[in-house]
Amino acid sequence: MGKKRKKDIFLLLGFIATAVIIFLVCTYGYDYYTVKIKKVELEKTEFIYITKEDNSETVIEKIKKVAPDAPVKGFKRLAEHNNFDKRKRSGKYAIKDGDTMSDIYNRIVSKQQTPVRVTIPSTRDVQMAIGAISKQLMVDSAALAAYTNPTAISCFGHSKESTPGFFIPDTYEVYWDISAEDFFEKLASWERQFWNSERKAKAETAGLTPKEVATLASIVDEETSNIQEMPTVAGLYINRLKKGMPLQADPTVKFALGDPTRKRILIKDLEVNSPYNTYKVKGLPPGPIRIPTKQALESVLNYKKHDYLYMCAKEDFSGTHNFAKTLSEHNVNAQKYQKALNKLNIKK
Repeated sequence: MGKKRKKDIFLLLGFIATAVIIFLVCTYGYDYYTVKIKKVELEKTEFIYITKEDNSETVIEKIKKVAPDAPVKGFKRLAEHNNFDKRKRSGKYAIKDGDTMSDIYNRIVSKQQTPVRVTIPSTRDVQMAIGAISKQLMVDSAALAAYTNPTAISCFGHSKESTPGFFIPDTYEVYWDISAEDFFEKLASWERQFWNSERKAKAETAGLTPKEVATLASIVDEETSNIQEMPTVAGLYINRLKKGMPLQADPTVKFALGDPTRKRILIKDLEVNSPYNTYKVKGLPPGPIRIPTKQALESVLNYKKHDYLYMCAKEDFSGTHNFAKTLSEHNVNAQKYQKALNKLNIKK
């Protein structure tokens, strides 16, 4: 082979090598830039919610939605090289100003979630609360509802009747992708935290168990939405319990009738056969007639000591009550209220 021929071959090989080097530098240099160098620019931290059904492509779309200028090709490279679709993690994840795609990717695959604040509402029906909770989390409402059946709820020390008292309304922090089982374990933990030694001692002083406190609190909630009045209402019912008098609480009759929104209780309504009819059955009903508020729970535990035995809604429909120590005083108050109802033609 001649010298010129060899020279041409060497030149060709050199050209090929140079081209390969340039290609590798451009390709992997660009990958390095989009993965490790280029940063997300945001005015505030944004969040994405990843479900179990999401894959790398849908996650990238979610990142783009909150951070349009994010170098998502870097995320795609990482996903391709690290089998993201086999390692994906559901949950709520932060996208922060100054993040690289490497930061975001590692945060997701290592499941560094940001907790969500879930609010347990005080509702008249447990299933309503379940529905409200499921809207705040990834878990399906049916999965949560399954844990309220008598067998499942018994594992948490509750019966079907006492279940509303298992829910302590407040706002708590959990992970968005929490399972139904783990959420109910959390409910049990929050219930234990609420019923600390101090509250248990107050319940005992009032002659009640924690479950009975929840039952009485649910009645207080239905009697008044006026927080200042709640301890007085609670004290009235405790007075009746101590004297062995029927509670004669209208909200329990409404519950027995299946109509908690009724404005008026008729004489015939008081004859409904139900363990929740406190006109016919002495003592507390079998369980709460709703999920009681924390304010009502505290009002029972810190009830106001007085001599009132009777109460009637005020005739001005303010939502507050006239209280009485004697039946004759109460009858006067009741006549005022009945007259106001008649004037507005309210039948029930």
